Amino acid sequence: MTGATVWLTGLPSAGKTTIARALAGRLRDEGRRAEVLDGDEIRAFLSAGLGFSRADRDTNVQRIGFVARLLAAHGVTVLVPVIAPYADSREAVRKRHLEHGTPYVEVHVATPLEVCAERDVKGLYARQAKGEISGLTGVDDPYEAPDAPDLRLAAHGRTVTESADAVYALLAGRGLL
Repeated sequence: MTGATVWLTGLPSAGKTTIARALAGRLRDEGRRAEVLDGDEIRAFLSAGLGFSRADRDTNVQRIGFVARLLAAHGVTVLVPVIAPYADSREAVRKRHLEHGTPYVEVHVATPLEVCAERDVKGLYARQAKGEISGLTGVDDPYEAPDAPDLRLAAHGRTVTESADAVYALLAGRGLL
């Protein structure tokens, strides 16, 4: 089986993890090997101790990209729902995948800030508005949206299943399923 890394980038509460988990379930139901490398889980284990400075965010992204490439090189479809706010960090991960001949696709979960703030799954937007936290990506810290992702997904206008289906179609169209 062919493996691939599917990097889902977007603002906090954009729907990245929800889409990744739905797609992973579908792939597993079809007998495919699929893993979700969730950004919050990785921060708790692989990147424990890192903060949210630009350098720490870059280190986190590179670590996740390294693990994703290793898994993908061994036939796993790796779904990576991680904000990864800086374009150069994401590009470095893509480049490393290409250098090793490992398939990589970037999906921009392009949910508008207002919708993300309304969802506020983790309460981050409310905490930022109260002044309890700073450095919230897309609010008072930058988010560099991809200029040319392999798929730009307006997930807020679709169901989770429709969004997962769109990513599935991208993978199928690239011969990665």
